[in-house]
Amino acid sequence: MLRPERMSKVSVTGSKPVMGEAIETIHDLNLVHLVDYDDSWEGFEPGDPEAEAEEISEKLVTVRAIESILDVDEEDAGPSRIVEDEEIEAEIEEVRERVNELDDRRVELREELRDVDERLSSVRPFARLGIDLDLLSGYESLETAVVEGREERIREALEGAEGIDEYETFAEEGVVAIFVRPEEGVEDALADALVGVEVTMLSVPDAEGSPQSYAEDLEHRRQQLDSKLTSVEGEITELKLDVGGFLLAVEEELSIDVQKAEVPLSFATTERSFIAEGWVPTERYEELEAALASEVGDHVDCEELERVDFDDVSHGHGHGTADEESGDAGDADRQPAAADGGERKPRADGGHAATSMHGDEPPVVQDNPGTARPFQLLVEAINRPRYFELDPTIVLFLTFPVMFGLMIGDVGYGILYMAMGFGLYRAFDSPAMKSLGGIAIWCGIFTTIFGVLYGEILGFHTISTMLWEGVVGLEHAPIEKGLDSAYALFWLVVALLIGLVHLTIGYVFGFVNELETEGLVPAAASNLSWALLAIGAWIWIFSTTYASSKPEFLFTVFDGEPMALGFAGFSPAVGAAGLGLAAVGLVGAVYGEYLHQGSAGILIGLIESITNGLAHIISYTRITAVLLAKAGMAFVVNLLVVGAYEDEEGHFHFMTGAHSEVPEGGELMFSGILTTDAGLAMAALTVLAGALVFVVGHVIVLGLGITSAGLQAVRLEYVEFFGKFYDGGGENYEPFGYDRTHTTE
Repeated sequence: MLRPERMSKVSVTGSKPVMGEAIETIHDLNLVHLVDYDDSWEGFEPGDPEAEAEEISEKLVTVRAIESILDVDEEDAGPSRIVEDEEIEAEIEEVRERVNELDDRRVELREELRDVDERLSSVRPFARLGIDLDLLSGYESLETAVVEGREERIREALEGAEGIDEYETFAEEGVVAIFVRPEEGVEDALADALVGVEVTMLSVPDAEGSPQSYAEDLEHRRQQLDSKLTSVEGEITELKLDVGGFLLAVEEELSIDVQKAEVPLSFATTERSFIAEGWVPTERYEELEAALASEVGDHVDCEELERVDFDDVSHGHGHGTADEESGDAGDADRQPAAADGGERKPRADGGHAATSMHGDEPPVVQDNPGTARPFQLLVEAINRPRYFELDPTIVLFLTFPVMFGLMIGDVGYGILYMAMGFGLYRAFDSPAMKSLGGIAIWCGIFTTIFGVLYGEILGFHTISTMLWEGVVGLEHAPIEKGLDSAYALFWLVVALLIGLVHLTIGYVFGFVNELETEGLVPAAASNLSWALLAIGAWIWIFSTTYASSKPEFLFTVFDGEPMALGFAGFSPAVGAAGLGLAAVGLVGAVYGEYLHQGSAGILIGLIESITNGLAHIISYTRITAVLLAKAGMAFVVNLLVVGAYEDEEGHFHFMTGAHSEVPEGGELMFSGILTTDAGLAMAALTVLAGALVFVVGHVIVLGLGITSAGLQAVRLEYVEFFGKFYDGGGENYEPFGYDRTHTTE
């Protein structure tokens, strides 16, 4: 869980004639994460792609272009099928010609339709004006224009304009035709007169006769084009249904062929031999070895170069050794195998280049139980863990939904969150969306669990009344949210303790990550010392030493107000031990800062680290803030709908069931929509208004629960917890192969 699957680096060496068989075998296994040859061995060169690679790539581009034109997607796939090369050659060209023909017709019709729409748009104002188009231009002694604007403003401008002998305007529905006879020798009199007038100039369509008739002809032509376009698109859709499954199968087959044809580029080759290296899960190495022996035989040699331990980073990349029984002499003595005398290239320092290809850090295959796997999405949103880092997925699985459920804590909301998560899981094929659905389901489960403990459903205390008071016999639910009790201070302390535990786990993870790379003492100084400092400081805070100077609730929240756990603070002796523990942690922290920043930066580093450590723990009080905020919002919604009163002890009760009337000594807080006496005539309207406020209000609270509780929990995980140990940057495990979905062999 905390570690990925253990990986082994393997080498496959053989003669060139069997390279194709070896590629087929490795590809069919879909097991080896190949690494690229880095041209570091004397006499070895990167391999050449197969001769047909370019031709296959061109076919693949053609198929994908056809799929794009037809808008083919996974829903158009039929049953898996066997695709032969002859079938690809014969049918793809025929389909391409048919698709291109239909697409060309569709493009032509769309362009003509666009042109008709533009002409229609330009002629409609003239149709409103009602003047024949040939009368609006073509005069020798008159200047004309058609504009959109206010006729009275245009006439005012023309009336006072210079160079105009006479003018006339015709207007209809905001469209104005202007005819001007300028004075002799004056040019552009109309344009000059309209300067400063708010008008939009319209171009007269190149047509004659009635604009209404012209518009009707264009509308008729548009209908014809629409009909033809619909017919062509229908043919395209029919063709898509006929060949969609075939195209997806061909694309898959060609993608596989391209993979196989281009993979020699990753190999180290000579004229007569090849070497391929990669990573496989250690537990499956024998499967690779057996498959190559069965399919290729003695012409190829499969060797396990090393099994990478999680804690052996002595070579800078964590290489361990292969199983001693395998007889591997280790990397130091290994020479690249070549039948024609290939050797390692010498380094500039007189040594030899590495005997294995680059890609020395293994790819990561996260190894988490199925229930925790959705939370890998939250980890990978930051970055995939490196092979030698602890994977925090299981911690997120154990803490994120708990913090979310603690903040929301309502059976009604929990059921809705579970329903939303299940909907996401079922509605999408995307692994990311399925993971998001799984996270929502788990958050809903813990929201429901805490809702039962709080005794709430959609903000009402119904479960508390029926279960905890009616069945179990308690005075109230086991825990409360704290809107009208001392639980608010209780949750404040609990949030701080959650932060202390959560961050301590982060420090422990950081210690484990650095243990092999830095050594025991530096790793402990950089990580465990801060945990000891924080734990010791909080032990002292919870001790009765100088109790009068500390907040009283630190000693009462677990001693009867509100939880009777019998804890009223640590004794002064325990507090002194806490200070001693903190002092040990401080000394270790000073040494850790010295290792990282030198003597000059110790003071600044300590101040920053202590300040950040204190701020990070206090940051967990946001759990309490969101808890109270969401409880308050649900309370307000229900208060508006059914109203509430406050009893003599200061506790509020919604005006439902046994509490529908204010008892003697009680005080009405608010008379709700449904509990207000509005008369019989207004009863239906009152019920409708109450139902609307109830539904809309709780939908808002439900949505804000995601954005507030969800984001705050994510922030605590990413900023506070991950910041103590996590870097990420691991390489994804991408084995050479293909998971067939549309084809079969």
